[in-house]
Amino acid sequence: MALGGLRVLELAGLAPAPLCGLLLADFGAQVVRVDRCPRAAATPDVQARGKRSLAVDLKQPRGAALLRRLCRKADVLIEPFRPGVMEKLGLSPDLLLQDNPRLIYARLTGFGNAGKYAPLAGHDINYLAVSGVLSKLGRKDENPYAPVNVLADFAGGGVMCAMGILIALHERTKSGKGQVIDASMVEGTAYLSSFLWKSQKIGLWARPRGENPLDSGAPFYETYKTSDGKYMAVGALEPQFYKQFIIGLGLDSHKLPHQMSLSDWPEMKKAFADVFLTKTQAEWCAIFDGTDACVTPVLTADEAPFHPHNKERGSFLENDQGDISPRPAPILSRTPAIPSSKRDPFIGEHTKEILLEYDFSEEEISELLSLKVIEYSHPKANL
Repeated sequence: MALGGLRVLELAGLAPAPLCGLLLADFGAQVVRVDRCPRAAATPDVQARGKRSLAVDLKQPRGAALLRRLCRKADVLIEPFRPGVMEKLGLSPDLLLQDNPRLIYARLTGFGNAGKYAPLAGHDINYLAVSGVLSKLGRKDENPYAPVNVLADFAGGGVMCAMGILIALHERTKSGKGQVIDASMVEGTAYLSSFLWKSQKIGLWARPRGENPLDSGAPFYETYKTSDGKYMAVGALEPQFYKQFIIGLGLDSHKLPHQMSLSDWPEMKKAFADVFLTKTQAEWCAIFDGTDACVTPVLTADEAPFHPHNKERGSFLENDQGDISPRPAPILSRTPAIPSSKRDPFIGEHTKEILLEYDFSEEEISELLSLKVIEYSHPKANL
């Protein structure tokens, strides 16, 4: 695979960092998740596909020294802690890059590694708020709302951090040097939303939140309930697509206000809603599938893997435990991702084999185990 041979150390953390490691693992990187021990302090991770687990107590000097030694042979370190934590452990970027000048040291935080908010706790909704993006999300006369925790945590955080790692790795092929990546979820989210800033002067956001074409203000960019309690999504922005949308609804365009008559949008939305309530989702799919009306079913997480389009493309995968998840994207023609189909690792499951690979001796491993610097978990056989 494209990232075959790349050695990545991912310090166990919440949501964004595990996704970053997952993206690299899916495309072939050898990702070791460095879990916390004792195990009671472990961070839950549901994005461990293709990773191995090493459990170490970094609060012990021997544990911190162990990680420092691992970093000498690693290509990438993904670090998800608040600013200053690694420095207190004696694992600062300066020290680790001194040991290994080729190391890519990726620091993934909410507010970044400097600035007034840098040391503060936060979650997706807070990073969205400070990025300026949350103010754009929400319907008219309602509070701004965060669309679950996908935008800041995963897109602005995990994905942007992975992009930074790949950029740094590419640059390393020319300079031979590693570097530090300061991946802030606030800045990552704002950058992803560059279109919002760049389109301010073209009229897309001239009205208050919830009254613009793309933020639920327009009747032709909206979701509508069907007679069976499901939903259809409409994105008929361009005139040619809007025309097909109106035909599909069985309405006469000459009896409707002009598409861009903003004052008529509330009434048009109500009229469209009434029409959608006359048929089931499947009936509307039969009408709109195969057209350029930009009308699609709103699929649930249970339905999406079995939709004909997604099934034809193999867009979802099932592991050996029967769990379904999205296939890695994008698809590469020559070196595609081949994600692991095995279960996620137990905490500490691969501690010994990883340390052996990183040139620790059997005696060193036994000593570290006896001192409770590391943990080694043996999976139980299913009898």
